[in-house]
Amino acid sequence: MTPDELIAYDRDHVWHPYSSALTPGDAYVVESAEGVRLRLRDPDGGIREAIDAMSSWWCAVHGYRVPELDAAARDQLGRMAHVMFGGLTHEPAVGLARRLVDLAPDGLEHVFLADSGSVSVEVAMKAALQFHLAAGRPRTRFFTVRGGYHGDTFSPMSVTDPVGGMHSLFRGLLPEHVFAPRPPAGDDLSEDDPALLAWEQDTRVLFAEHADDIAAVVVEPVLQGAGGMHVYPPRALAVLHELAREHGALVVHDEIATGFHRTGPRWAGDRVATTPDILCVGKALTGGYLTLAAMLCTRDVAEGVSRGEAGGLMHGPTFMGNPLACAVANANLDLLTARDTPGEVARVETALRAGLAPARDLASVTDVRTLGAVGVLQLREPVRVTEVTAAALSRGVWVRPFRDLVYTMPPYVTSDDDLATVTAALVGAVADVHG
Repeated sequence: MTPDELIAYDRDHVWHPYSSALTPGDAYVVESAEGVRLRLRDPDGGIREAIDAMSSWWCAVHGYRVPELDAAARDQLGRMAHVMFGGLTHEPAVGLARRLVDLAPDGLEHVFLADSGSVSVEVAMKAALQFHLAAGRPRTRFFTVRGGYHGDTFSPMSVTDPVGGMHSLFRGLLPEHVFAPRPPAGDDLSEDDPALLAWEQDTRVLFAEHADDIAAVVVEPVLQGAGGMHVYPPRALAVLHELAREHGALVVHDEIATGFHRTGPRWAGDRVATTPDILCVGKALTGGYLTLAAMLCTRDVAEGVSRGEAGGLMHGPTFMGNPLACAVANANLDLLTARDTPGEVARVETALRAGLAPARDLASVTDVRTLGAVGVLQLREPVRVTEVTAAALSRGVWVRPFRDLVYTMPPYVTSDDDLATVTAALVGAVADVHG
């Protein structure tokens, strides 16, 4: 197809995420990608390069055409691209499980490989329900906080904020779980901060009202991602752990967006002393090459589920343990551990903090925040997405704002010069479009 034919067919037939089939927006054609740059074809047919400030929705932490990951994929293709995981196993999957157990918080010993982050949350919720059912104390509800996002399939949607969130359309169709208020903003709030103390009191009262029916707490540790890039105090996470322990509920950490050092530590949940019963990982697991996720759980959870009437965890994706994805994931974890990834993320955080600071002087900006390799400009009004995207692209940077947020989650390997370009583009684009 010619470039014009490609764009026309895309507009008429290809349904992009969160978009209308009746009034589709124009999509930029990616010709190729290398390092941290996308090679894009403009609607007028011209070619330009742009720094990917989004890590392809937060997963391409090493950028593109990474030699080690390319080599792992080619080597595995020479063996097998896929084989069913029912009754069969293979080295890439077993090796990945071992790596994940070694990297996970202490006590997480069993690994269930899934297709995507959303599916890993589905599996985690199933495991929590089966755990209590097998113990003879059926519990059917989950406890979480407002402002969260856990995926687009039905069970994760049910623990995503149902009021004003992206899944509010489905209220009445989804099970109704228990939502505490969103914790106050700021990862550096003291434990005696009045707003935090008030939140803790309200949350404790709410949990106690429903405690006998709560199977698990499901939460994104410290940073809520697609629900609004909201950063909250580790003390709030610790309170949720305390409540779960006091009332016999499990704790599920959704680290799909925050894991593998995105917020600084290997796991965002490392900021609290206690560890979860279940951990969900995805996105950066394969360095952005292939879709793959995992649910990890403690031996107690695995044994509890397995003692139930069903005799096992009732889930089995067709592409579970895909050898190609597992092989790339192993190479990706090799890279993350061989490099000084915490140091890289700290460098990115320093550059984002300095580069985004001038946005505080813009009348349209209500907050500027950074956490690890995450930088956020929050506006006083909804982002004019098409205009801000174009304004940033004219400065050589690809961004994808949403709601009232213009943000970046760049690859960890982005150079200081490129980070300066990214931050200047975000500030400049907001200034041009919103003032």
